[in-house]
Amino acid sequence: MPRFPFGGGNDVKAFHELKAESLTADVLQNEVSSRGYALVRGLLPKEAVHSVLADVTRILSAAQWLVPEYSPLERVAERDAACGDPDPIFKRVYQEVFNLESFHALPHQPALRKVMKMLVGEELLVHPKPIGRLIFPRCERLVVHAHQDYEFMGGDPEFFTTWIPLHDCPVDVGPLRILEGSHRYGVQYHERENLHVPEIKAEDAVGDEWVGGNIHAGDVLIFHSLTVHAASPNVSGQMRLSLDCRFQDARRVLNPSNLVYAGESGKSWEKTYAGWQSDDLKYYWKRLPLNFRPSKAELEYLAETAESSSLRARYARMVGQLT
Repeated sequence: MPRFPFGGGNDVKAFHELKAESLTADVLQNEVSSRGYALVRGLLPKEAVHSVLADVTRILSAAQWLVPEYSPLERVAERDAACGDPDPIFKRVYQEVFNLESFHALPHQPALRKVMKMLVGEELLVHPKPIGRLIFPRCERLVVHAHQDYEFMGGDPEFFTTWIPLHDCPVDVGPLRILEGSHRYGVQYHERENLHVPEIKAEDAVGDEWVGGNIHAGDVLIFHSLTVHAASPNVSGQMRLSLDCRFQDARRVLNPSNLVYAGESGKSWEKTYAGWQSDDLKYYWKRLPLNFRPSKAELEYLAETAESSSLRARYARMVGQLT
């Protein structure tokens, strides 16, 4: 089993990289099939990425997470403000970031859609709930440890994640690392006991070699749902800000929880969309003939028959949002 590199320096094999301008479907498919990932340099327009960064850092500055003597775009962190999920203050600020129209528009950039169609085909589904990573520096409890995205998403394992830094991300700021070849070993065991987020113990992760390196604004790291990955430690003085989104063939099985808010938090798409200027990306997935598992009919049945009232309410919320 490969040794996980815990240090913040260049102590891993370098990413194999592809250039966006010379990318073909065969090259991309072979890269992901053999390595479990593809790092595509210069795929996204830098101005589009910078626009999201400006919106996000404006929110973080207002929350007093950034040192006011510096430009918010420099992301210099107030160390005493360090927080993360499930801290209540983090949840509040994160929701403001999630509600940004620019945040949701970035995964729909034409250049990215074109490349993801090379992997999944023309019937592309961009999952509508991207994840923002707002990572404070030098805070071990907030480091994202080794895991596979399929563990959290369910559905069909043939989906892909894109990891998009919102700024240049040298190794000391904590970009992702990939366990090359780990997608070939199926679902790996995730430890859950006493953990807020399940993880694969470093010594138990199965694959070839850990790879990593600098990732720049405009680059996109693409990997399979079964590829083991982890964050490098952020040993800088700056916050690391990035966005994850998932893509799949719209005809493949989809876990409906990836589209809806099933919990009791009061979150809703209506609240997310409240400040948007355009309707183009609102409920776009409802125009696709998606293959839910469990199906809507199964969810309706569970809303009537589940053992506990809380579960019945959860399934009912899911049904209402899929209508």
